[in-house]
Amino acid sequence: MSPIQIVTAILLDAEQRVLVVRKHGSDTFIQPGGKREPGETSLQTLQRELFEELGVQLDVDSAQPLGVFEEDAVNEPGRRVQGEAFLVRVSGQPQVKAEIAELAWVPLQPPHGVTLAPLSARHQLPAAHAWLVKAGHTGT
Repeated sequence: MSPIQIVTAILLDAEQRVLVVRKHGSDTFIQPGGKREPGETSLQTLQRELFEELGVQLDVDSAQPLGVFEEDAVNEPGRRVQGEAFLVRVSGQPQVKAEIAELAWVPLQPPHGVTLAPLSARHQLPAAHAWLVKAGHTGT
């Protein structure tokens, strides 16, 4: 069975905390984002998902591709998920909407203080941190 393909956003605040979300019926936090609709580009998917899930507008010009990563899916047992991650900026204040039960701002590096999906913890957040270090945006 092929992996579930998603597009995800890494959103940072001024303190370099990352926004994570928890869906209803799950105890694991994930990056906001979701599955592509037919004909959508990756950034169009993020625009739609961020508005639906959090009520924010994606700044498309800010999007920095971080890579495509694969891991076990936390919300669909026995499946793999392949996530294309982007470091992005948004306008608006994130709010809980749609299937999202909770949002949290957590440290970019461990300990995160919440249970994170392996895709986030092992791949996407380390990739975001590496990009920030390379770009000179963090000294850690």
